[in-house]
This record gives sequence, structure tokens and C-alpha cells, in this order.
Amino acid sequence: MVTLHDKAPDFDLPGSDGKRHSLKEFAGMYLVIYFYPKDDTPGCTVEALGFTKALEDLRTMGCEVIGISSDDEKSHRRFCEKRSLKHLLLSDESHETIKAYGAYGSRGIFGMGTQRKTYIVDGAGTVIKIFEKVNPKGHEKEILDFIESIQKKR
Repeated sequence: MVTLHDKAPDFDLPGSDGKRHSLKEFAGMYLVIYFYPKDDTPGCTVEALGFTKALEDLRTMGCEVIGISSDDEKSHRRFCEKRSLKHLLLSDESHETIKAYGAYGSRGIFGMGTQRKTYIVDGAGTVIKIFEKVNPKGHEKEILDFIESIQKKR
């Protein structure tokens, strides 16, 4: 399980764009990694649409966004097309990356699975913020505010 100031676990996962992606390709920029339970469900859709809405502002601040769930690539592509999502979704069917980050566990009445958590990784690959028990509505604003606050400190 990842804690604050740990090196972010690497991954090699297939994306909604049909390519494989790893942590190292995001070196030198801030990376928002958000874990979510399931494509095209109400809360996950609200969260994904929020990130799509905020994506240009985040990119202007040197930040990229990826979502990770255990849904397969086909599901991710359908979700992206249906909702016009502009950020990358990665598929972790084995839950290996989800577990490495500590985003797998009890989901209450829904049983075990991917928990809604967000990690912000800096350009050197260090986890600089963890959002636990994320409320999908307005979460992108929390992320924007955090990135803006650390940039002001520079």
C-alpha cells in the first residue's frame, strides 16, 4: 500500500487508446491517478466527466490525468466514446496495480473491489497527495485547487 512521499508503483497497463502505458511516460509532470469502481455507473461517470471538464486547466498546469479500474479495454473505449471522455483510462483486470496503490478493499454493501481513491504523483514519481473516500461530485475542483496551491509555493 502506498503512503505519502512513497515512490509511486510502476504499472504497465492497456489503455482506452489501444496502447500500453507505464508510469515512466509521465515523468517530469504531475500525474493524477484516480481509481474508480466501474465504467459508466453514476458516481464513476460524474467523476470522469469532472476530470474531462478540468483537463485543459490541469494540462496547462503541467498535469495529466489517468483513471484506472478493473474493467477491460473494450469497456473503457465504450465509456470514453459514450461520455466523450478526453483523458486516458487504464485497464487493470488482475487488480495488481490497484492493490499496489492500496485502492482495493471493502466497498461496503458492494463487497470487495476497487475503491474510489486518487493519488497525485510529482514529476520525480513521488506520491505527494492521497485523496481517500473521494466524493465524485466536485473532485476535479479539489485536484485543481491542490495543483494550484503547490505551484504557488514554487
